[in-house]
Amino acid sequence: MSQVRVRFAPSPTGFFHIGSARTALFNWLYARHTGGKFILRIEDTDQARNSEEFLRLIYDSLTWLGMDWDEGPNADGKGERGDFGPYRQSQRADVYKQYLQKLLDAGRAYEKDGAVWFKMLGERYKVYDDHRKKEVEKVKAAPVVIDDQIRGKVERAEDEDFVIFRSDGNPVFHFVNVVDDITMKISHIIRGEDHLSNTSKHVRLYEGFGVTPPVFAHIPLILKSPEMGQGKMSKRDKGALIEEYRQRYFLPEAIVNYLSLLGWNPGAGDDREKLPIAEIVKLFDLPAVNQSNAKFDGKKLAHMNMLYLLELPADRFLTQAREYFKKQPTGATILANEPYFSEIMALAHPKIKGLEELTAYTAYFFTEDFPIDAKVKEKVMAKGDPKARLTELIAAVPTMDFSTDVSVEEGIKALATAKGLGFGDYQAVARLATTGTNAGPSITAIFRVLGKERVLARLQKFLAGA
Repeated sequence: MSQVRVRFAPSPTGFFHIGSARTALFNWLYARHTGGKFILRIEDTDQARNSEEFLRLIYDSLTWLGMDWDEGPNADGKGERGDFGPYRQSQRADVYKQYLQKLLDAGRAYEKDGAVWFKMLGERYKVYDDHRKKEVEKVKAAPVVIDDQIRGKVERAEDEDFVIFRSDGNPVFHFVNVVDDITMKISHIIRGEDHLSNTSKHVRLYEGFGVTPPVFAHIPLILKSPEMGQGKMSKRDKGALIEEYRQRYFLPEAIVNYLSLLGWNPGAGDDREKLPIAEIVKLFDLPAVNQSNAKFDGKKLAHMNMLYLLELPADRFLTQAREYFKKQPTGATILANEPYFSEIMALAHPKIKGLEELTAYTAYFFTEDFPIDAKVKEKVMAKGDPKARLTELIAAVPTMDFSTDVSVEEGIKALATAKGLGFGDYQAVARLATTGTNAGPSITAIFRVLGKERVLARLQKFLAGA
């Protein structure tokens, strides 16, 4: 088989949709699986809606997700790489004119009403079209048979001439796509199922140019999750934009893992959800892509992100946390003491589900003005004699060893034993007094990291107001 060449051809007219990311991913995976080339081509002929900001977002999003492209515009927007450019459709007008002339010279295109039409081959006849309320010319032609790698054999009728250049002189989507795919030597077209209806026109255009069409593979659509409603996931739906996940500090490898399984599975009997990208590349193939539409599940994606976060090496987690706090209002204060910050992040790492939880989860480590959860306080203060336990802790803390979690635990246990009580009798009220809540790291770790003076001050302050 000749080298696989696939392309991802987005338009810079809006934010980067999760469906676009999945289409790019399936193309990238197939290229990497086969040792082929992944081409980035920009469909920027819509001057009214194009935006350099959205173009930058395409480059940044693909780069962030780890989908490096072999040919196309460079990620910094300066120049391009590859032997088949230009890779922006707005720069390919001369190519389109040359290919239009080929059709005109071959008698496969003609002008009418100021536009240029592609001429179908076959016997012509006229019928009255009830929908258009006029007589139209039809062509007797065999149906187009598309041997789709995912959908199987698909037949579609194409029985009318169609416009390839509008009256304003601009080429239509069908024409530029086919010309670009021919000139860039694209071997496989992997795109959304919603483009299947266009494919019969594209096949006829390939025939008009005397070129064998590429292999087609139309991937299933991404549907809304049940709580979103019915239908295809749109850019207006929550969770539909890659930029949202970047802003929420999701890990790109978690998103890639989730998207790869949104319409594809690694094989019979393999129900794993978490797969390293190298293994996904090794296993990915088009026949394993499902025909049925995939349902987006934001909760499952968040869970996948949590799994990746938990397994993140400590140094990378610390880097990610540092980047997160740099963008928070109180970030400068939080990052001022690096050893202290590192200790707290080590406590947070195994407990949080996402980086966006870090502010709330660690707030009380960085300020003495933290809120006390009223519901938690009511529950804790209603059990046993918490004020007496606080008084006993305040008396014991000055003589306790705070050097390790174990020494803190031993100190509290020794106090409990002396009073004929258990460790748990002190734990809840101590946590409430020092953090304002009932969740977080172990109380021994909280005591150790806060230090003896701050713990003692917090216990005294809480008791005074209790």
